[in-house]
Amino acid sequence: MMPVTPVRKLLVANRGEIALRIFRTAAELGIATVAVYAPDDRESLHVRGADESVALPGSGVRAYLDMDAVIAAAEQVGADAIHPGYGFLAENAEFARRVNAAGIRFVGPTPEALALLGDKIAAKARAREVGVPVLEGTLGATSLEEAQDFFAALPAGTAMLIKAIAGGGGRGMRIVQRSEDVAEAWQRCRSEAEAAFGDPGVYVEQFLPAARHIEVQILGDGTGACVQLGERECTLQRRHQKVLEMAPSPSLSADERETLAERALKLARSVDYRSLGTFEFLMGEGPGERLFFIEANPRIQVEHTVTEEVFGQDLVALQLGIAGGRTLESLGISQDALRPRGYAVQARVNMEHMDATGGALPTGGVIARYEPPSGPGVRVDGFARAGYRTSASYDSLLAKVIVHTTAADLSVALRKADRALAEFRIDGVETNIPWLRALIARPEVQANAVTTRFIEAHAAELAQAAEAYVPVAEAADAAAAMAQKPELVLEGAEPVRAPMQSTVVSMDVKEGDEVRAGQQLAILEAMKMEHVVSSPCAARVVAVGAGAGQTVMFGEMLLALEPADGGAEEQAKDAALDLDHIRDDLAEMEQRRAFGRDENRPDAVAKRHRQGKQTARENIAQICDPDTFVEYGELAIAAQRQRRSLDDLIRNTTGDGMLTGLGTVNGDAFGAERARCAFAVGDYTVLAGTQGQRHHRKLDRILHVAEQWNLPVVLFAEGGGGRPGDTERATYAGISNGTFSRFAGLSGQVPLVGVVSGRCFAGNAALLGCCDVIIADETSNIGMAGPAMIEGGGLGVYPPEAIGPIDVQTANGVVDIRVKDEAEACRVVRQYLSYFQGDIAEWEAPDQRRLRHVVPENRLRVYEVRDALETIADVGSLLELRREFGVGIVTAFIRIEGKPFGVIANNPKHLGGAIDADASDKASRFMQLCDAFDIPLVSLCDSPGFMVGPEAEKTALVRHVCRMYVTGRSITVPLFTVVLRKFYGLGAMSMAGGGTYDNFFTVAWPTGEFGPMGLEGAVRLGFRRELDEVTDPEEKQRLYDRLLEEYREQGKAISVASSLEIDAVIDPVETRAWILAGLRSVKLRPPLSGRKRPFVDTW
Repeated sequence: MMPVTPVRKLLVANRGEIALRIFRTAAELGIATVAVYAPDDRESLHVRGADESVALPGSGVRAYLDMDAVIAAAEQVGADAIHPGYGFLAENAEFARRVNAAGIRFVGPTPEALALLGDKIAAKARAREVGVPVLEGTLGATSLEEAQDFFAALPAGTAMLIKAIAGGGGRGMRIVQRSEDVAEAWQRCRSEAEAAFGDPGVYVEQFLPAARHIEVQILGDGTGACVQLGERECTLQRRHQKVLEMAPSPSLSADERETLAERALKLARSVDYRSLGTFEFLMGEGPGERLFFIEANPRIQVEHTVTEEVFGQDLVALQLGIAGGRTLESLGISQDALRPRGYAVQARVNMEHMDATGGALPTGGVIARYEPPSGPGVRVDGFARAGYRTSASYDSLLAKVIVHTTAADLSVALRKADRALAEFRIDGVETNIPWLRALIARPEVQANAVTTRFIEAHAAELAQAAEAYVPVAEAADAAAAMAQKPELVLEGAEPVRAPMQSTVVSMDVKEGDEVRAGQQLAILEAMKMEHVVSSPCAARVVAVGAGAGQTVMFGEMLLALEPADGGAEEQAKDAALDLDHIRDDLAEMEQRRAFGRDENRPDAVAKRHRQGKQTARENIAQICDPDTFVEYGELAIAAQRQRRSLDDLIRNTTGDGMLTGLGTVNGDAFGAERARCAFAVGDYTVLAGTQGQRHHRKLDRILHVAEQWNLPVVLFAEGGGGRPGDTERATYAGISNGTFSRFAGLSGQVPLVGVVSGRCFAGNAALLGCCDVIIADETSNIGMAGPAMIEGGGLGVYPPEAIGPIDVQTANGVVDIRVKDEAEACRVVRQYLSYFQGDIAEWEAPDQRRLRHVVPENRLRVYEVRDALETIADVGSLLELRREFGVGIVTAFIRIEGKPFGVIANNPKHLGGAIDADASDKASRFMQLCDAFDIPLVSLCDSPGFMVGPEAEKTALVRHVCRMYVTGRSITVPLFTVVLRKFYGLGAMSMAGGGTYDNFFTVAWPTGEFGPMGLEGAVRLGFRRELDEVTDPEEKQRLYDRLLEEYREQGKAISVASSLEIDAVIDPVETRAWILAGLRSVKLRPPLSGRKRPFVDTW
């Protein structure tokens, strides 16, 4: 713990409004203050706001980034503490170390915490370590090639975000939506990051659209004690820079608020956080995980003001107290005592013009009038004054208008903010005040129904609406000023003007150069961000009016162009594009894609065909509707750059052994919406289909899409499991990857179809085993370990063919549907999915009179129950599952008049229809599957009950058979029970969901017979004494026959229906009609409506 030694003299290593805000609190605490300034910034009000000031060498932002100069200034004036504010050196761990090494206190986190949390990559890694969800992204300073590879691995239509590793505030940040834009965006982000933070490092991550940006304010004292001061809603941003912030968030649920606070505190406590810090999150939409940690800002934030207002705390004073060695307890700060009051809103008043694209064009000039608003609950933090000349070298933020209300309604605070902005009078420079008022007036803002893309989406409307808020006098003054401004006129030339107040970074042409339309002419820097000036037409440069390093004002001429000869005719030629021309960038993309296409891999394709197999793309083509498949991550290559050349990887590992994407299946029958499907198809021709780093990322991506949009997943699982040969590993053991849990998490939400041809071992088998149904062909071998792993475990040496062959895996129930080859598997996949997609319009019914002859008149003679199934079902609609396992019950999907049903049916050919352990497991799982996806169930019952006896009990019969009761009570789809013959005791009751009154209906054919147990057994047990008393065998047999006939007569379907133990006795011909009548009487969810059951049992 630090000794308590209050700060005596404080140097603020910053400028503008934040420096002034810190000076004010320091003065109240009796702390002497020191300002630093660049020579070109000497007129800034913060220089006057301190007790003394020291000039820094250099100019512009770079002066404030000079660590040696700032520390030397502190030593010169005898300051015992340095407060970095925000931006500049605030998150620079090396600066904090050097400050401490000079014997000066750094007002902020420890250097170690800064190094961890100020580095966005390290912060995300720590979040993963402590179990806080993050978005997918690179794990370190990212090269251009790595950024291009990451973008290429993203699914089509997904954007990538490039972000500076250091700093924040939207600097060094760009969204990239096209591969051809990666290089330029990467370079711009690096140069902006270096200019703003002194560190050019960038990383990339998946861009999350339609998100809200919410941050949590943390305060810690370095002892492990931390508190949270609520959250701030920072969703309203333009180009990643916040413009309107509020506290607390008006639309978080109590659970979401608690989760955010817990995650922020978990991160802060993991580093024994000291001082103020903000932990930022994106909140997505849809099911599943919605709150993702994106970065920490280990410093005071621009928007700290709204937290101060709602909690009634001076955060700077708390920072200075902790820097002086105080603890939270000694400062009187406890979590229980921190209670927010009302709402606070902050509007950032910037010197800028907001255009119709959402772009902010910096403005500048001399401020002629500066009259901030005032009144109860109104606060303005700014640094401007009348007569101040602005500079393009610094951020355009001029002032922050903060309002607070104790009302419980956000609209009260927003109205107060609008009123304060309306009172704010600034003349001489254009500001965004009219635009802010237009933004506040939007009903979506009033309801907080916005995302981080809201401003971008409504930019044109906001720009137009802002015009109505420009004061008439102000507009007239601006027009007069423009009229008085001298205009340079060059005969026959068109001026190219500065679109904002800015500094010229480079002038890329000279007088006399010929330029084409769209060619880069110059790069301007404003607000630490770079803007490219391009030529509006083909032209010749006739004059250059500015050079590198020069500051230009809005509208000032940069250069003059003389349009090329030819006029309209030349323009028409330019417009006559060759629509069939393939540009170099497109050709490069097509060349890369070609490496993964079958037509360009004839040897690999021929080898598959010689083995009697199909390629991954052929399988997709046979399942997907034509021209509907779009591929995700097509350009991915194996993560083996440290051991193989890039050319080798592109040629031989494109796709990384896995094809993923989206398409439709059976779209002609069910329409595009119900036909949607996600695919993950192993490509055995690439690295034997093994699971590598990018293979997993492709799987994770497509599974995320399937989860978010409720898409069935088809998995082709041929392959050998994990791949040890990858070199670009984020982890050593790979045990923290989320692929298996993500796939398992889809169980019960969407249908999961697994297909195997050939070998499927280890990780591939683990994914396969999570599927609802496994379809395997005659060449399949399935096992949780392959030969190498078995041998490595000292368990013997086996060929692959000896591990889990198809005969074993069908008999034991692992495989649900056995097929001849992949072509048949693809056909079965389409049929299987169809049952979950809904009704079909065209169908044909068999002659129902055949049902009258399915059950023999001789009640002791067995029959084939599948004859009943095939006759009840529409022609060709029967699909049986697990035919070779649990043979005592048949499970199958059928259609009746085009409508899908699941069927469980006792098989009298096996144990006379008695239900054993395997049959119970089989039926229970099938019932769960049907219930999960709203497929009504039909039970065809002909059972003497559960199998009994010592041998049966060795199979854990008690537990297994009772699964049918538990499952039957849990389902919500209707269960229609039709008794074909025997309905005896507990086993038969389980076929009816627990009993004849525990389902939608129980009807019987005339052949039905009922009893608490088998009739023969009931007679022998119930009349044992009477039968034992008869010694004559013939007489005993006659007595037995008579008693049995009496029992049979009592248990006949007609007799049982008379006592209302069942609902009806029907002509077998009426079976379909009864089932359809039952279906008409219930209301089911639409097909593929999402999760209803937590999961479908894998067994």
